[in-house]
Amino acid sequence: MVVRLRLSRFGCKNKPFYRVMAADGRSPRDGKHLEVLGYYNPLPGQDGGKRMGLNFDRLKYWLSVGAQPSEPVQRLLFRAGVLPPPPMLAMGQKGGPRDTRLVDPMTGRITTPESAKSANPTVGSEVEEDRD
Repeated sequence: MVVRLRLSRFGCKNKPFYRVMAADGRSPRDGKHLEVLGYYNPLPGQDGGKRMGLNFDRLKYWLSVGAQPSEPVQRLLFRAGVLPPPPMLAMGQKGGPRDTRLVDPMTGRITTPESAKSANPTVGSEVEEDRD
């Protein structure tokens, strides 16, 4: 039995809402599942960010016992910082370049590394003039 980590669709027409599920690879998309691992809401909220919530402990458990994530779940786990980037991400795809920035799974906002915040702002203001 191959366990797949996949998205199961909920919500109304034109208002999708997905749950991240651990399910048997032979079961249908919205069929029987083993465990609910989180959610993903692709519609932007009031702040303009997409929402997702993941149970990292259970995700790491299922990945450690050999569960295979589907491509959309693999992209979500990459954006949450759980998995390395998928191999096709480095290559150009049909839809154009992909967004590779990390996203905070609780708020849906893009996280920035601390090194970018602590950049020296006075580098551009210091100009050396050569006077003869």
